[in-house]
Amino acid sequence: MAIVLILAILATRKCVKDAANAPSALQCGLEMIFEWLDAQVGETLGRRGEFLKPFFFSLFLFLLVSNWLGLVPGFKSPTSDLNTTLGLALMVIVMVHGLGLYFKGTKYIKHFFQPYFPFVIINIIEEIAKPITLAFRLFGNIMVGEVLIIVLVGLIPHWMPIPSVVWIGFSMFIGVIQAIVFTMLSIAYLANAVAEDDEH
Repeated sequence: MAIVLILAILATRKCVKDAANAPSALQCGLEMIFEWLDAQVGETLGRRGEFLKPFFFSLFLFLLVSNWLGLVPGFKSPTSDLNTTLGLALMVIVMVHGLGLYFKGTKYIKHFFQPYFPFVIINIIEEIAKPITLAFRLFGNIMVGEVLIIVLVGLIPHWMPIPSVVWIGFSMFIGVIQAIVFTMLSIAYLANAVAEDDEH
């Protein structure tokens, strides 16, 4: 989180608002991420989801930095620890049900019995599976990436670093994809709880 805050401060301390001066690459990058998430949240969660935009922006940046941190020598990705990924997943699911009850009241509880009453068991199992799949997908991909980097560095001679460099580039790509997947699934789960019926 300290790294995310530092990035935010560096991007906004000389924030360019006029077209006369060129914005920094960091400012452009963060603005692109925010605009993308702004569009996704607007389309999926509707008017009620406006207040969640800063949360999703922070979540995505945290995941991205956490996924990449293990590529820096001497550091370990927080997301390669199941405690972190499960904590994030549980936070999202608690928000889903809490906001669902807040916005829809008892009507939200009825969705557990859809389309018919006996489906309640299947729906409950699905809700239990959501944080588990969210957590293990992110944890597994990041942990495997870090392990393979260690193996490659140990097996490949120092005079031939190309395979390691290629794998680091691929791991960075996977880190981006996993941050996108986790964030997009979180948006989709919260849409069931937050979006108005005519918007969903």
